[in-house]
Amino acid sequence: MIPVGLSAPHHDGSALYVPKRPAALGDQIPLFVRVPRALGIDQVALRYIRDGEPRGVQAKIDRSTATDDWWLASLPVWNPTVSYRWVMAGSSGAYLWLNGAGVFARDVVDADDFVVSLSSGGPDWHLRSVVYEVFCDRFATSGAANGTPLPAWAKQRTWGELPTGRGPATPHELYGGDLPGVQAHLDHLDRLGVNVLYLTPVFPAGSTHRYDASSFERVDPLLGGNEALAALTKAAHDRGLRVIGDLTLNHCGAQHDWFTTAKADQLAPERELFYFDETLPNGYESWLGIPSLPKLDWSSPELRRRMTAIAKLWLEPPYALDGWRIDVANMVGRFRELALTTAVASELRQAVEDKLLVAEHGHDFRGDLLGDGWHGTMNYAGFLRPVWTWLRGTELPEELRRSFWGVPVGLPCLDGFAMTETMSSFRAGLPWDRVLHSWTLLDSHDTARFRTVAGSRERHVVGVGLQMTTPGVPMVFAGDELGLEGDFGEDARRTMPWADPGSWDTQLHEDYRALIALRRSTAPLADGGLRYVHVGEDAVAYLRESPEGRVLCLASRAAHDPITLDRDLLDAAGLETLSGGEAADDGALVTLPSDGPAFHAWALT
Repeated sequence: MIPVGLSAPHHDGSALYVPKRPAALGDQIPLFVRVPRALGIDQVALRYIRDGEPRGVQAKIDRSTATDDWWLASLPVWNPTVSYRWVMAGSSGAYLWLNGAGVFARDVVDADDFVVSLSSGGPDWHLRSVVYEVFCDRFATSGAANGTPLPAWAKQRTWGELPTGRGPATPHELYGGDLPGVQAHLDHLDRLGVNVLYLTPVFPAGSTHRYDASSFERVDPLLGGNEALAALTKAAHDRGLRVIGDLTLNHCGAQHDWFTTAKADQLAPERELFYFDETLPNGYESWLGIPSLPKLDWSSPELRRRMTAIAKLWLEPPYALDGWRIDVANMVGRFRELALTTAVASELRQAVEDKLLVAEHGHDFRGDLLGDGWHGTMNYAGFLRPVWTWLRGTELPEELRRSFWGVPVGLPCLDGFAMTETMSSFRAGLPWDRVLHSWTLLDSHDTARFRTVAGSRERHVVGVGLQMTTPGVPMVFAGDELGLEGDFGEDARRTMPWADPGSWDTQLHEDYRALIALRRSTAPLADGGLRYVHVGEDAVAYLRESPEGRVLCLASRAAHDPITLDRDLLDAAGLETLSGGEAADDGALVTLPSDGPAFHAWALT
């Protein structure tokens, strides 16, 4: 029988288990694994890869607690990225492998190993952040662009009117949100407790989503122009808020001057920036075949020169953005036989130096995060999707009953085992800092609203609890904290109801404030490891642990049987309530609350 919870051996990439990062090739770093003595393990070895070949090193017991032995092995960092896992055996016949996906009583594949990398992690400030996404056209309007001629494509809409959602006018519905409007509502971000503002694209374009840029070198006058961005970033920085921009490296708009020049003149230097081929629809490659979004060719040295210069331009004064979210990063540099994604990411990271790079990626992102490139990803696959399947309500919108994330099967309802195993799978095979610098999100401007998916405030709050306490940097889509709904991406891009505070879910807003405060004030939630201590159909309990402290969390989607934890295995003198209710403690067992839907958190003392 495979041990689980507190009875299972454990290792992750956090400081308790990997107390020293490698600084150069040839370094030896200490690695620890925690092994309960009740398993009867008397031999532990570290198995790692050197130049493609597995090697092994014996571990020895370094220290012991009342119930566990901490085994120590030294890992030689021979390659820039080294994968490893643990093997354990006992005279009783025990035989276990421990890798990033969990504990197995059989041989396992290398792809799910733990990983240590010479590549530095992302900016330290990012780990102690909660990000707030603003879709520029729908957040707030100041009227600053009044008098600016509307482009021919724009279909002007009244603030508060619901988006059409599906139809030819959908990408052209202009509500008039602008950057001065964002600046005017920075108090709201302060009160909520977030400390990073992420703006969807600000460049001029042929749509309100602005992912079809007609230039990367100026801010859309409809948003207030260059001066408005400079004023917003200065006001945000003065408050201690950082600002992240949104850059599309995969494509631009068909009205971009590079593309119009390339189409008009086959000898123009801009011709090499795109994939022109008469055998393709429209004579050129475009994103998902949409002709208004011609794809950029990253085999072009000239494109690399131009785009890295643009990325750096907006990170410097007077704009001073603190980093970029990279749109459809999984497709950048990939076309037929070309596979340049990791090279592009590495080149861009060198160009932006200490600024943040977070990649949009909707499925298995792990291969793209192994190099010296993106610091992290928007974690749709390893967080949003498993949380949706666990916390979905009984009544789903038609869109989600028909398909889920491009698969023509509706959103399933799965148990806590499926959720946690999925999360573990997507953390496996990655350096720990890539996990920590990825965004945990419940929704975004490209998905249904989580409130609609969850179907109730209670389940919504459980999702927020998971979001704020799971490894990664939480990202909140503007309006989530008010209870805004939406059946799918375009429907979710509703305007913020500033003039109608009576429509706000004020209790939800307070729950968001409390859980954001918990995330930002509790050190183990920023960079601590993760150890599941109980997984059931309706309830999941886990520890976040670091040298600065330990936090026990319990998320439940429904009332459930009481969860009892062995006090010695928990290795805690007491539990201090941080969120939710108290746990019962009789000296030998700790019993956690059995209510639900509910989220609880305790500091272990």
